[in-house]
Amino acid sequence: MLKVGLPLGACARSWKSVRMASCGMARRNPLENKVALVTASTDGIGFAIARRLAQDGAHVVVSSRKQQNVDRAVATLKGEGLSVTGTVCHVGKAEDRERLVATAVKLHGGVDILISNAAVSPFFGSLMDVPEEVWDKILDVNVKATALLTKAVVPEMAKRGAWVLTTFLRQPCWASLRTWPSNWQSRMFG
Repeated sequence: MLKVGLPLGACARSWKSVRMASCGMARRNPLENKVALVTASTDGIGFAIARRLAQDGAHVVVSSRKQQNVDRAVATLKGEGLSVTGTVCHVGKAEDRERLVATAVKLHGGVDILISNAAVSPFFGSLMDVPEEVWDKILDVNVKATALLTKAVVPEMAKRGAWVLTTFLRQPCWASLRTWPSNWQSRMFG
């Protein structure tokens, strides 16, 4: 049987090199002196995003609806030598969104990055069986709260000159946004 290709060691080294370059590992602390807010960031994908941002040099403000989750995440990430603080934030509550932004501004002087990871999906079953109150909750948290948090953060981002917004919308919301014009950000924010 004919063997073709590079030896396994060479493939592994090549893959590691590509992976490192693609994830910014070639640059040291590319987010140094940047401040990131990450909602729903004490577990799962949100926690992984917060960790990565901090590993890349950002000061990260993590959040969760429960204080014990915030405390656990902050302790874990600080234990890794990362710059992280945290606060309770239920994105559906205006006072919590305000506190999240105020925490970043007070402790770090502003905000550069917003990762809006918080979302709800309280119903399992056929789309045709979703009651109206469940749609209200989905839209309030997944769409309205994200838009209002963005509205609160963008002025702080603008003061620092550059900004990054990332949101994670569930499928029912995304379907309605596909028809928005490609320059919707400039229409919404200025």
